[in-house]
Amino acid sequence: MSHDQYQNPLLTRYASKEMSGLWSPQRIHSTWRRLWVALAEAEHELGLKQITPLEIMELASAVDDIDFVAANRYERELRHDVMAHVHAYGDRCPLARGIIHLGATSCYVTDNTDLILFRESLKLIRTRLVAAIDKLAAFATEYRALPCLGYTHLQPAQPTTVGKRATLWCYDLVLDLEELEHRLATLRFRGAKGTTGTQASFLQLFDGDHAKCEALDRLVAKKMGFDDVFAVTGQTYTRKIDAQVLGVLSGVAQSAHKMGTDLRLLQNFKEIEEPFEDKQIGSSAMAYKRNPMRSERMCGLARFAMSLADSGEQTAAVQWMERTLDDSANRRLTLPQTFLAIDAVLILYRNIVDGLVVYPQVIARRLQAELPFMATENILMAAVAAGGDRQDLHERIRIHSQAAARRVKEDGADNDLLERLSTDPAFSSVNLTRVLDASQFVGRAPEQVDAFVKNIIDPIRRQHADTLSRQAEQVRV
Repeated sequence: MSHDQYQNPLLTRYASKEMSGLWSPQRIHSTWRRLWVALAEAEHELGLKQITPLEIMELASAVDDIDFVAANRYERELRHDVMAHVHAYGDRCPLARGIIHLGATSCYVTDNTDLILFRESLKLIRTRLVAAIDKLAAFATEYRALPCLGYTHLQPAQPTTVGKRATLWCYDLVLDLEELEHRLATLRFRGAKGTTGTQASFLQLFDGDHAKCEALDRLVAKKMGFDDVFAVTGQTYTRKIDAQVLGVLSGVAQSAHKMGTDLRLLQNFKEIEEPFEDKQIGSSAMAYKRNPMRSERMCGLARFAMSLADSGEQTAAVQWMERTLDDSANRRLTLPQTFLAIDAVLILYRNIVDGLVVYPQVIARRLQAELPFMATENILMAAVAAGGDRQDLHERIRIHSQAAARRVKEDGADNDLLERLSTDPAFSSVNLTRVLDASQFVGRAPEQVDAFVKNIIDPIRRQHADTLSRQAEQVRV
């Protein structure tokens, strides 16, 4: 590694070797060559006599043998990356030099390669997404019935359970998985469409035979593993596809950022913490600190990925007529870096959930500090059922509650609402201890967790059982 030039931290610190490998020059340009082989094969099979089996064999034998030094030299001279690689391929395959890229435009290799990389990258993201979903669901099941303080507006609200809150995080990822599956299922191939999408060059090659042009489009797609091609294209496939794919990745980022932010707040409350290793340092100055480093990193990378989605939308909106080249430099940055960022985000997500630490006593103490206020309606109803006057009881509770709240806010003292009510004769018939059982205030939260896991998560686990078995090992970041 060179230390006197900028290094992309997505490659050096965050993303996996698998995702980095998918977007590597070797993978991209060997895919170009496979596309050129598929084109030559298809043209030969459809009757082009100028392409011979021997030429195709030569091309196929050199798919991965790329002279990048030569390609770079050609590009400096020609100022065209695709033609640079055509020449480098031709040097390696002199017999087939004349039939490389026959009838094709540059986007035949660049766009079709991007679509292939989309498919492979989305599958890798799906693997990581399923693993995170599985781990979150297991956490939700473990803490399905542990009452905790719920929040709306980040203000204390009706209690929920730790497990139910985890299902909210998990369901966001499930919805992301559904979107990702849809994009994979509907991903098409650009195919062999020619310079402006009219297939004019191929029509000439096949002496005006329209059926062979249509067959070429389908055959090349099939050879590259695609069942369908875009019905029409300009020089490029519509850049709406980029925007849609980036939108899926942005959705994952949104879900991860939400969970990471929640966890950072909960760690501040000392209720739940992310993993913290024995020798990990939280602060160079404050030795006692246990900072939520993983969650913060996850949020930072997620925010970066979300910001790139806008670039895809802008690019789709400004493509003039059949295409402009202002998309090229932008896409070289946004497409791989979004995939790399989300790869890193989901590695972090899985690692965080693998090691979450829950502190039930802290959770109970925070809940009990607020529960007397939340229990007042139950106390009111119990006192009315014992023969009290509802309006009189309501006023007494209001006065006691405000006095207790003043004591908490102004004096920093504990909430003494229960003590005040216990000394008020109007509530002597109410069993205040039983009324304040936290489990009475969580509604159907435990049962909702059970139903969520059974109806939503278990089918995902069955569908992706092989993936989950391969993801069983602990992830270290």
